[in-house]
Amino acid sequence: QVQLVESGGGLVQAGGSLRLSCAASGRTFSMYTMGWFRQAPGKEREFQAAISSNGGTTYYADSLKGRFTISRDNAKNTVYLQMNSLKPEDTAVYYCAAVRKAYAQAMGESRMYDYWGQGTQVTVSS
Repeated sequence: QVQLVESGGGLVQAGGSLRLSCAASGRTFSMYTMGWFRQAPGKEREFQAAISSNGGTTYYADSLKGRFTISRDNAKNTVYLQMNSLKPEDTAVYYCAAVRKAYAQAMGESRMYDYWGQGTQVTVSS
């Protein structure tokens, strides 16, 4: 069982940056692939990025075009999402997710993940 708690969301102006954090419970964090998703009102949950259990491989949604970076610190049981050049359309609730796998490639569907955080709101003003 893994419990995930996101933080770092807030209100930011267009063009600004935020770094989201997701803290995980347990001593087996390093065995989990981690992902970030977001969900805007009235829309489906959308994949953003994933990182392999050892942090060696990352996988991103094509739409991000290099604006977001996922990373992790296994010593701190934490995964991050650095978001730069934010746009109003990035406004959403952002969720982290975990699955006990080693790889991140192609881990872009929410059904692939077993554990979810409660989400953190990101609002980008124009």
